[in-house]
Amino acid sequence: MNGKFTFDRVFIIAEAGVNHNGDIRLAYKLVDAAKEAGADAVKFQTFKAENVVSKIAEKAEYQRETTNSEESQYEMIKKLELSFEDFVKIKDYCDKKGIIFLSTPFDYESVDFLENFVPVYKIGSGEITNLPFLEYIAKKGKPIILSTGMSTLGEVEEAVKTIINVNSSLPLVLLHCVSSYPAKYEDVNLKVMLTLKEAFELPVGYSDHTLGIEIPIAAVALGAKIIEKHFTLDRGLPGPDHKASLEPDELKKMVKAIRNVEKALGSGVKKPAQSELKVMKVARRSIVAAGDIRAGEVVKESDIFIKRPGTGIPPKFKEIIIGMRLTRDVKKDNPFNWEDFK
Repeated sequence: MNGKFTFDRVFIIAEAGVNHNGDIRLAYKLVDAAKEAGADAVKFQTFKAENVVSKIAEKAEYQRETTNSEESQYEMIKKLELSFEDFVKIKDYCDKKGIIFLSTPFDYESVDFLENFVPVYKIGSGEITNLPFLEYIAKKGKPIILSTGMSTLGEVEEAVKTIINVNSSLPLVLLHCVSSYPAKYEDVNLKVMLTLKEAFELPVGYSDHTLGIEIPIAAVALGAKIIEKHFTLDRGLPGPDHKASLEPDELKKMVKAIRNVEKALGSGVKKPAQSELKVMKVARRSIVAAGDIRAGEVVKESDIFIKRPGTGIPPKFKEIIIGMRLTRDVKKDNPFNWEDFK
């Protein structure tokens, strides 16, 4: 992927999110795991908790199940916050490791901070109706990847219009997403990705919260240009997102499977693969002599059989060679060739 969103291959984002648990040392290990798995980018979340969450805001149900039910959403988020200085170090570490650093901003201050550190802005599903925020990000002039979880098609349309009204040439990709953790297979509705592509004539991808790796692989088969998937070092760690995340070995399997699928998708041009050419000669059939036929004889229908290999005259020319005169001998079971009639 480049700044204009032309895709040489599927762009895979390993979503570290807040699975560092507020510990930069864990963040470094997540970078290492993403790189080892073969992901194109590792993504975090940048925020100042006091700018994002009211102190009276309740947790989502999955957050209550995976963290201390007595603490508020603000208290939980505050513990998962990394400083801007931490992100400078993480960005430097990503550069040294050779993996793209991305982070989703959740407040205006974080948008400003990330401007000099990310090649694109990734916007989370929760902001899709936050039109002033989308407009602010669009004015930065960077490409945007927008997740569309929890939204209607009309809300996506409002978000897209907000962005393109700022800059109609701004590169924009829409990610289909189901914002539940983990998402149920029956809720995924993967065909929505195709609806988004048709409705907005934009590149599309998929941000996955299901368990396992099957659904993002299926999304690639349907044409996803970007795949985003949460991962963790250990699903048993405390924190809201670990249980709905892949562990490093699973992330690596997902990346490998996606690369295999995109190879298999090919160009769409129907023609024999190079590897089929030798098989073609063995598996196809030719017109062969039913018995020994001498030069000068006229070929009759009783003189021919259709058998393997496919190295001679194809069966579709059967009616043409009936009645033709041979110019050389043809032994039983040998394929006829056009040279036999010259």
